[in-house]
Amino acid sequence: MQPTPNTRSTEPATEPGKPAAAAFPGLSHLKAAGPLIALVLLCIAGAFLNPDFATVDNLMNVLTRTAFIGIIAVGMTFVIVSGGIDLSVGSMAALIAGAMIVAMNALVAGAGAPGPATVICAGIALALVCGAVFGIAHGLLITRGRIEAFIVTLGSLGIFRAVLTWLSDGGALTLDFNLAEAYSPVYYQSVLGVPIPVWVFALVAIGGTVILNRTAYGQHVQAIGSNEQVARYAAIRVDRAKVLTYLLLGVCVAIATILYVPRLGSATPTTGILWELEAIAAVVVGGTSLRGGSGRVMGTVVGAILLSVIGNILNLTSIISVHLNPAVQGVVIIAVAYLQRGRR
Repeated sequence: MQPTPNTRSTEPATEPGKPAAAAFPGLSHLKAAGPLIALVLLCIAGAFLNPDFATVDNLMNVLTRTAFIGIIAVGMTFVIVSGGIDLSVGSMAALIAGAMIVAMNALVAGAGAPGPATVICAGIALALVCGAVFGIAHGLLITRGRIEAFIVTLGSLGIFRAVLTWLSDGGALTLDFNLAEAYSPVYYQSVLGVPIPVWVFALVAIGGTVILNRTAYGQHVQAIGSNEQVARYAAIRVDRAKVLTYLLLGVCVAIATILYVPRLGSATPTTGILWELEAIAAVVVGGTSLRGGSGRVMGTVVGAILLSVIGNILNLTSIISVHLNPAVQGVVIIAVAYLQRGRR
């Protein structure tokens, strides 16, 4: 009688190099929900630390302040998913704000000046055009000029900030008083109890989610970030798609600036300082890989809110100095990047 062969499989539970998430699908879902779980736990902690944290007024305040960075972060998601980066968004916002103020003041001061509504609409149109032009310029320099995105946007960061400083002569550019009064409802007014910036943020986030997940362009962006060479072999117009990602980001910066100008009615050489850090942090915390290829707009939204909640809790509780908020964001970026080190 021959011995019975051993039928037990000697293969490993997962293939070599295959992520554990492939063997345990629930693990990938848990990772995707990680930022949201962290936000919920943080909100619970904030409510325990200070009762004022859980009020509706404070919630609306947090969401309104999140709107600026959140809108920019939605555009930044596309850039990072495609394998790029943009370090200039804070300086770009500052220059767009300055250009809006200078142009609107000039229009209202001229003979036969149009009404405030017309002037404000002209300022908004100028902002959108500037954002689109700056984004296209970045995209063309990166794709046609074959310059690294880091270098291009680092250079434009200095250019944008310097031009604004020149326009303001090192001081502040202030919107005409009557215009500021007419424009202020864009930031301070609410619809159905929700501030206008929050509504705009929600619409931009929904639009970004649809574009990234439900369109051919969104799939192309992800393919380019995963492997640009393979994307070229697949007949994807890589350069065109990259330019569009920077164009999209520029428009998002313009939208955020349009909402920001009526808040203070001024622009200074310090406007938008560290906005690029906050936007990148929101994208990374939301689960988008710094190496590109994968990302979620809604994760970015959660990441932006989470960072704002951290700042809000620090302001309400004085656990550490509010001046250390950027340091906290920097630590978060480094920590998440460390956790992502094995991801493609």
